[in-house]
Amino acid sequence: MTENGTDERTAPTTVTAADVAAAASRISGVIPPTPLQRSERLSVQYGLDVRLKREDLTPMRSYKGRGALNFARLLDEEQRRRGVVCASAGNHAQGVAFACASLGIRARVYLPRTTPRQKRDRVAALGGSFVDPIVTGETYDDAAAAARADAEGLGMTLLPAFDDPRTVAGQGTVVREAVEQLGHAPDAVVVPVGGGGLLAGTLAWLREAHPEVPVVGAEPLGAASMAAALEAGHPVGLEQIDPFVDGAAVRRVGRLTHAIAAAGAPHTAAVPEGRICVEMLDLYQTDGIISEPAGALAPAALGPAAAAADLPQGATVVCVLSGGNNDVSRYSEIVERALIHQGRKHYFLVEFPQEPGALRRFLDDVLGPDDDITRFEYVKRNNRETGPALVGVELGAPENLEPLLKRMEAAPPRIERVSPDSPLFGFLV
Repeated sequence: MTENGTDERTAPTTVTAADVAAAASRISGVIPPTPLQRSERLSVQYGLDVRLKREDLTPMRSYKGRGALNFARLLDEEQRRRGVVCASAGNHAQGVAFACASLGIRARVYLPRTTPRQKRDRVAALGGSFVDPIVTGETYDDAAAAARADAEGLGMTLLPAFDDPRTVAGQGTVVREAVEQLGHAPDAVVVPVGGGGLLAGTLAWLREAHPEVPVVGAEPLGAASMAAALEAGHPVGLEQIDPFVDGAAVRRVGRLTHAIAAAGAPHTAAVPEGRICVEMLDLYQTDGIISEPAGALAPAALGPAAAAADLPQGATVVCVLSGGNNDVSRYSEIVERALIHQGRKHYFLVEFPQEPGALRRFLDDVLGPDDDITRFEYVKRNNRETGPALVGVELGAPENLEPLLKRMEAAPPRIERVSPDSPLFGFLV
C-alpha cells in the first residue's frame, strides 16, 4: 500500500487517453454530462472566451463521483463483498457515497473535522444505508491515515481520493467531455488542484488527444502542494496549510499524480484565499452560481493563468468549476475575507478615554463619509481613564485607507492598526 492509499498489487501503474475513454463509458448513464457554459462576466473581465465546465451540477455537486464510480466498477466480486474505505475533505466522500449506493457496495468514509456540516449531511444522504461516515482528525491527511489503518485492519479496499490510476482516469472524463461539447480543442484548460487527480486526468487525456493545449493547475496559496512537488521533483509535505479551501487543502500530492503532472508540464497558479472569496461572491451575486472555495479556484486563477499560458485576447479557455458544496453558514467568513483582500476591511485597536462623547468624536474626526464601523468591542479596561477597543472599519473604497490613516494620526486617541500579518489577525477572521 502506498502512502496515499494505492494498492500496488492490483492497480495499474499509468493512465492513458484510452483509460479515460473507457472510464467515460463506465460512468455513462449513471453520471449525466454536465453543461459547458460561456461566462459573459469572466469573458469580459479577462478578454477571453471563458467556458465554465459546471461540475457543480452533478448529483454529487462535484466531479469526484466520476473517479469513485470508475474505481468501484472495476472492483471484483470479493472486493465488492468486503466493501471500501475512503478519506475525504467532503467531495470525494460524496462521490464514493453516490457510487457505492448505486452499486450496492458498503463503504466507511473518513472526514476531517474541518469538513463543513453541509458536506457531512450530503454524504449521509447520498450513501444511505450503504455508508458509515466517520469524522476524525483536523486535516485530510489525518483522515487518510485513519482510513489506511482501517482498510488494512478490516480487509476492505481503500478507494483513494486522487492517487490511483482508476480514480485519475475517471477524473479525466471532465475535460474529455468538455472538449466534445466544445467541438474543438480549446486554447487552454484551467483546473483546480488539491491532491492532483483532476490535473493528472486532464493531462493524461489532453497530452495524447491535444498535446498543444496548455493546462494550468490552480492551487490555493495556503496549500500549493503540487507546485512544491514539481519544484522539488517529488511529492513533499507542506509544513503548514490553510484549511479554508477545504476541497483542495492537501498537504502532499500523490506520487502518481505528481509523476503524470511532471511529465505533462502544466503551468501552476497559486491563488490567495481572499481572491477565491471575491470570485465566490461574484459567481453568486452576478451569475447565480453557488460555488464552494475549491470550486471557485479555477475561475479565480484566470488572470495569472492567461499570463502563464501567454493567451491572446479572445482565446477560448475551458475553466472547470469543480464543486458547489458550500455551507451557507460560511458566507460571513467569505465576505470578510473578500473585503480584506480587496483592501476595504481593516482592524484597529483604539485607546478610548472613558468619558462621554469619546466615541462620537472618533466618528466625527476619523471616519470618512463612505466608511462604516462593522465591529466594535472593548478588549479590556486598563484603568478608569482609558479602555482599548477593537474597531473594524469597512471602507467605501480601498483608496480611502490612506486618508483614514492620516486622520487617525491627527486624532487624540492612541490608535494601532492590526496588520493582516499579525498573529492577532488569525483570531479575527
